[in-house]
Amino acid sequence: MKILVTGGAGFLGSHLCTELLKQDHEVICLDNFYTGSKQNVSHLLSHPNFELIRHDVTFPIFLEIEGIFNLACPASPKHYQSNPVQTLKTSVHGAINLLGLAKRTGAKILQASTSEVYGDPRISPQIEEYWGNVNPIGIRSCYDEGKRAAETLFMDYYRQHQVDIRIARIFNTYGPRMAIDDGRVVSNFIVQALMGKDITIYGDGNQTRSFCYVSDLVDGLIRLFFNETTIGPINLGNPTPIPIKDLASEILQLTNSTSKIVFEQLPSDDPIMREPNIDKARQILNWEPSIDRQQGLMKTVEYFKNTIIR
Repeated sequence: MKILVTGGAGFLGSHLCTELLKQDHEVICLDNFYTGSKQNVSHLLSHPNFELIRHDVTFPIFLEIEGIFNLACPASPKHYQSNPVQTLKTSVHGAINLLGLAKRTGAKILQASTSEVYGDPRISPQIEEYWGNVNPIGIRSCYDEGKRAAETLFMDYYRQHQVDIRIARIFNTYGPRMAIDDGRVVSNFIVQALMGKDITIYGDGNQTRSFCYVSDLVDGLIRLFFNETTIGPINLGNPTPIPIKDLASEILQLTNSTSKIVFEQLPSDDPIMREPNIDKARQILNWEPSIDRQQGLMKTVEYFKNTIIR
């Protein structure tokens, strides 16, 4: 297939582009480089089936394609809160433009949604049928509500125009090519540990997250995209939660760091627990993560060691 990957030069998008090329698809990588990087796809530039386009999805684009993975949106709080209006536009206008493209070309389109649609959940683990607990006027709302609105648009294009959609709800993902300064907890802790700086935990560290290694997540996205029995939404993530303070301790051990753990105030609307129920992914996609956390963290530490030294 000829497949468009928006946000394709980002952390997750670049791994997706690489895997799609391995599976002999033609890939058009589209990115405005707000948080993505040309360096992430530099190893693909000479590939005969790869094309890179600089473009912002808030503006229409006209291409002839057969499939779309819509990953365009900053995913870390640091970046999406720095320009909240543009974040919301990226989710909403971007969805409208890409769904219009899919409608015109007859392409299949997958929306990379997020566990943030569940907000600060009152149930755990989170199932796809849970409607969430989201503050519509908080500092995270530009991302949370933007992704919720995008899911609404996808479902309405499916019902009204019979567009062939898929919706993936992605939980915390980590691995090589995460940006050093993206503000996400795994990259923050590893970089702080390797540089001998204090490891900063916001809140008391008892809040939980579930971390999925990037290759597992990409596998889940591709399985959902090509599955013909479901449109989703489907949770994709690691179902094993860990308290943030325990993650910090693990990373200190893996890096042999002498950094100290310090605690600061928890930001507004930061969820206390994040844990996916992946029963649907197991049953429908025959998918579950295969890389355990220690193995994935070791690979990620090695990446950051080489990045910081370089």
